[in-house]
Amino acid sequence: MNVKLDEHSKILVVGTSGSGKSILAKNVSNILGIKDIELDALFLKENWQESSNTDFREKILQSIKGTSGYVINGNYNKVKDLTWGNADTVIWLDYSRFIVMWRVIKRTFIRIITQEELWSGNKETIKKSFFDKDSIILWAWNTYSKRKAQYKEMIKENPYKIKTYIVFKSPREAKEFVKELKKKRILTPASTL
Repeated sequence: MNVKLDEHSKILVVGTSGSGKSILAKNVSNILGIKDIELDALFLKENWQESSNTDFREKILQSIKGTSGYVINGNYNKVKDLTWGNADTVIWLDYSRFIVMWRVIKRTFIRIITQEELWSGNKETIKKSFFDKDSIILWAWNTYSKRKAQYKEMIKENPYKIKTYIVFKSPREAKEFVKELKKKRILTPASTL
C-alpha cells in the first residue's frame, strides 16, 4: 500500500464498535508521533454520563487546535463536520460481522474480568454489558449494517473532500499496514517525509 502519512496527517479511524479503532489509532499515533484523540474519552463522563453536544464539540475543537497532525477514532455522527471535516485521511475497519462481534465480546469479557478503567473512571460490568438496553454488544450488533452502509456512502459521495481512504477488510490487513508504516518511519526520518 503506497500511502503517504506523516507528522502532519489528520487521520480519522472509523468502524463498528469493537472493531479495533482505538488500538489502530494508538499504533498510528505512536509511529507518526502525532496526537491520539479518542472520541469516547471526550464524550463519556463519570458514571457513563454523556457530554452535551456543545461540550463535546468544544472538547474536540480543543483537542485538534494547534496540532499539525493527529489521529481521531470514533463514530459520532453528530460531530462529523469536525471529524470528517478536518481529516485528510479516513481509515475504515470494514471487518465482517463475525470478526467484530467476536472482538467486542472478547474485549468486554476481558474488561469485566480485569476491571479495566475506561474513560472518566468507568468500568464495564456484566449487567451493563450484557443485560442493559445500552449494552455495547447489542450496540455493535444493531449498528453494524448501518455503519457499513453509511461509510460506503461517505466514500462514494466524499462530501468532506477526503484525500485518502484506506479500507481494511481484515485485522491482518491492518496489522500489515502498521508494520509497513513502522518500516517506512524507520527508513525515512520524520523531517524528510
